[in-house]
Amino acid sequence: MKNISLLDGTIENQAKLEKLAINDEFYYGKLNTQVLSSSSIKLLVDSPKKYYYVNKYGGSETQGMRDGRLLHTLILEPEKFEQFHFVDVITKNSKAYKLAKKEYGTAYTSKEKSDAERLADALLRNECALQYLNGAKFEVPKVDVIQGIPFRGKADILRNSGGICDIKTTTDIKAFKYSANKYGYDIQCYIYCQLFGITYDQFTFLVLDKGSLDIGEFKCSEEFYLRGKQKTELGMQRYSEWFIDDADLDNYYITDTL
Repeated sequence: MKNISLLDGTIENQAKLEKLAINDEFYYGKLNTQVLSSSSIKLLVDSPKKYYYVNKYGGSETQGMRDGRLLHTLILEPEKFEQFHFVDVITKNSKAYKLAKKEYGTAYTSKEKSDAERLADALLRNECALQYLNGAKFEVPKVDVIQGIPFRGKADILRNSGGICDIKTTTDIKAFKYSANKYGYDIQCYIYCQLFGITYDQFTFLVLDKGSLDIGEFKCSEEFYLRGKQKTELGMQRYSEWFIDDADLDNYYITDTL
């Protein structure tokens, strides 16, 4: 394994980083400040100011993020799911939930728990989904360099064939193609293909509709992959311009024609 130059200029061994990245606290904590990811590229494409302030002050947690975390953990790391603190309330506005959050830092409602269990049950009963899970490795981290910049990624499901399957949820599976572009899943496809050394046709999204419980298997096209490549290169260009070259963010502006 090679050495990797991180964003702060320090040099670390790739194997050491990937071993540490198995731990979520390191992966989403310290490592997040040392390398880029598909999430940070999405922010940079949106606005370098947004990237800066989210990294400085933290981003707001959405209900979708909470639901996704519970579902992923229940399916891929069920032993960790039992370690979460659940409060027997329906809403987060209750006094009991607020007290639990204050005491434990992170807490979930019993409704969030039952919703995750309902979704996981549907997924684990589906033969198409099970073919991706059987014999695979879960939550596999990878740290490497893409065009001179360090990146991280964590594969939900790393198949024996070397392919990657990523679990997503949606409120409308028929509109997932639109959502995949809106939420930058093409960026994730490109970056993960680079990090794990696979081709775009080896990357699959396994999508679960939170309402109907329909399950979709979405393969990636070359067009989707190349669109992610274009966005990623734009994000890297913006990172280089505004954070490596140390340009004044106060001078960032958007120009367009109406």
